[in-house]
Amino acid sequence: MSAAGNTVFGSRLKEARLRAGLSQKSLGIAAGLDPFVASTRINRYELDIHKVDYPFACRLAAELSVPVAYLYTDDDELAELILLYGQASKRARSRLLAAAREM
Repeated sequence: MSAAGNTVFGSRLKEARLRAGLSQKSLGIAAGLDPFVASTRINRYELDIHKVDYPFACRLAAELSVPVAYLYTDDDELAELILLYGQASKRARSRLLAAAREM
């Protein structure tokens, strides 16, 4: 899943950003970075040159409409479940949890 040198976080961040159709600069600006450094900073997060602190990871996840846990999981199937859960209605989440508890 991860390219050489990329962390799980960097790879997931890039996947979510591309899925959202955002450039590195637009994501950075939306998350509150200065426009002059936004593209470079997001690029460095994606390449694991800079580490992201958790509060800022939460801001990035909110801008990408993904649960922050998605950005940290190294299991592709779990990542998909996290995305689906995050997109589900409250009722669907309750049903999913009930079904999981019965397993």
